[in-house]
Amino acid sequence: MRTTKLQGLIAFLALLLTLPVMAQKKQFTLEDLNFGGSNYRNMTPKSVYYAWWGDELVRTDRDQCTQINKKSLKETVLFTLEEVNKAIGDEQAAITRLDYAQFPYPESTLALLSNSDQHLLYDWAKGEVVFRQQGGFGDFDWSPSSRASASVRDHQLYVVDSNGQERQVSTDGSREIVYGQSVHRDEFGIYKGTFWSPDGQSLAFYRMDQSMVTDYPQVNISTRIATEEPDKYPMAGETSHRVTVGVYDMVSGKTIYLQAGDPTDRYFTNIQWSPDSKTIYIFELNRDQTDIELVSYDAKTGQRIATLYREHNDKYAEPLTPITFLPWDHSKFILQSQKDGYNHLYLMNTRGEQLRQLTKGEWVVIDLVGFNTSRKSAVILSTEASHIQNNLYEVNLSNGRRTLLDNGAGVHGNVWEESGHHDLILSRSGAFIYDNFSTPDIPRQVNLIDIAKRVNKTLFVADDPWRGYDVPEYSCGTIKAADGTTDLYYRMVKPVGFDPAKRYPTVIYVYGGPHARNVEASWHYMSRGWETYMAQKGYLLFILDNRGSKDRGLAFEQATFRQLGQIEMADQMKGVEYLKSLPYVDQDRIGVHGWSFGGYMTITLMTHHPEIFKVGVAGGPVIDWKWYEVMYGERYMDTPQTNPDGYEKTSLLNQAANLKGKLQIIQGLNDKTVVPQHCLSFINACIEAGTQPDFFVYPGEPHNMRGHKSTHLHERITQYFEDYLK
Repeated sequence: MRTTKLQGLIAFLALLLTLPVMAQKKQFTLEDLNFGGSNYRNMTPKSVYYAWWGDELVRTDRDQCTQINKKSLKETVLFTLEEVNKAIGDEQAAITRLDYAQFPYPESTLALLSNSDQHLLYDWAKGEVVFRQQGGFGDFDWSPSSRASASVRDHQLYVVDSNGQERQVSTDGSREIVYGQSVHRDEFGIYKGTFWSPDGQSLAFYRMDQSMVTDYPQVNISTRIATEEPDKYPMAGETSHRVTVGVYDMVSGKTIYLQAGDPTDRYFTNIQWSPDSKTIYIFELNRDQTDIELVSYDAKTGQRIATLYREHNDKYAEPLTPITFLPWDHSKFILQSQKDGYNHLYLMNTRGEQLRQLTKGEWVVIDLVGFNTSRKSAVILSTEASHIQNNLYEVNLSNGRRTLLDNGAGVHGNVWEESGHHDLILSRSGAFIYDNFSTPDIPRQVNLIDIAKRVNKTLFVADDPWRGYDVPEYSCGTIKAADGTTDLYYRMVKPVGFDPAKRYPTVIYVYGGPHARNVEASWHYMSRGWETYMAQKGYLLFILDNRGSKDRGLAFEQATFRQLGQIEMADQMKGVEYLKSLPYVDQDRIGVHGWSFGGYMTITLMTHHPEIFKVGVAGGPVIDWKWYEVMYGERYMDTPQTNPDGYEKTSLLNQAANLKGKLQIIQGLNDKTVVPQHCLSFINACIEAGTQPDFFVYPGEPHNMRGHKSTHLHERITQYFEDYLK
């Protein structure tokens, strides 16, 4: 008896000792978890920045740049921010950080540095600025070869030569005649509008005539009396813009245009120069986006030389990447295509002959990173290891043999350029890679890969910024799609303090549209911060990548063709079926939330299955595809004229009467992606049908809320579920 009391006392004291430890577990706020939050930066895995100086790796910190010894990994300071600004000698022109320093000349001790209104070359061996030009980081296109730059100001295209002499290339630029900017509404992999030749003596550029495109009446409410600020918005089935490609010659000062014929209802994309700067290669598509041609043009005369390649797809073909020439043989290039059902690499010559297919399999080449010149090989990023992983491989261009370069787990190459490519992670000769990656359990790690020696060395491992917080359980699995055969990947975030004996309110976060993957083998399986916030509040979160999402091949992606939302909905309902099989999911408290295409899916699910979904929050939702932009809309739906049944079937205006649960629609008032006509028309349809959605608008905001307004947005989304689902 005495022993039992003593044991009980010890157990009680032990419990008391653990209570303070348990109480120390910190709770998240949206200021921690939302990108607009005041503490968000401290709650993300620490980042490190690197750049290649030829084959030498440089760590670019805010205040200094250090060279890394690839054998010992020891660092030697090259130069500091203080030294740079001392050399500039002008406090008003001081550089504020070195994180994004570039090293364009492998044989010279020159760093390219920028601030808001200038870029310069700093020679750290001499401690002096050797070149300086107006035009800040991000608003100019600079050629390392000629040190000339191109930029757009007041609608006109200008170039500045290495001596600082400015030349005006265009004279008729306006809101309707657009020069040197991204065209075709940023589709087809287009992200900019100027393209320097390798020798820096010629500039190819887009000219877009959108005078025939209807104005969409955006409104600026910040003026004393609200003013109209119309946006050129070509809707599906309506008149689209006309694009041509010009070439400005720095020597002659003259501009010619490529003789591509009538640009009406045609798309020009993936501009690429030949290595000798004499030829321009462009992918050209018909408006129906079923036929691709790779065409070459003489850069001096603009004359069409040849059609090197043709591709047809009965549904749609979508070139996203320019051809890439072999560094050691300029008569050959690599073309990327999905013609065998998956995005793969094909070796071609400049006569248009296919020499061989370099990669093959039921997986996707995500990116051609670059080449190892000494080994005559390519480096790719692909999903070969898993549909939810990105891994680095070396590809032997003679026999197609692939060799895994990384650890085989997680998502690698996590350094994306503005273009969406990864070549900056590869050294100049392709001998080395700095590999920024994460796994479900590793927030961030950077390894140095020696390709020839197959050696991985750890450069950096980020601490877990969430250590000490109450973190939910993140898991990943598969279910079968509505076709009964296709595997679909899901992520589940269980409530903090999960008890399998309890029944939890469940929120499905959905996107579901093309060009997105919401479940991958990165940290926490790519979970969004808001999911953790909701899990902390006692919700279970479920995210499923349905058919139609990216990186699974053409059949998977094109299953939704001409009927957006239908196959996606069927797959999402298989996810609901799975959730209902789990004893800890409260079947009477299921909600759904999504933005953009996900907003469309949210309302689709709520109106087609009102018996399932009690609460929904739809942000920036598409309502009827006839109001969406021409390039994207027609690719996946054809036109309203050629697919009237599809447009009618997928329109949510017809579903307004079916709304039963609590639905909040949120819209940026100045959304130029999903224009407000969508949600306002749906609200009007609900009024006529007698149903009652809630509506909230963010004045002056575009498609996604910026800055701290994003935190406000997620507070609102959270509160809606708290009010009506919990």
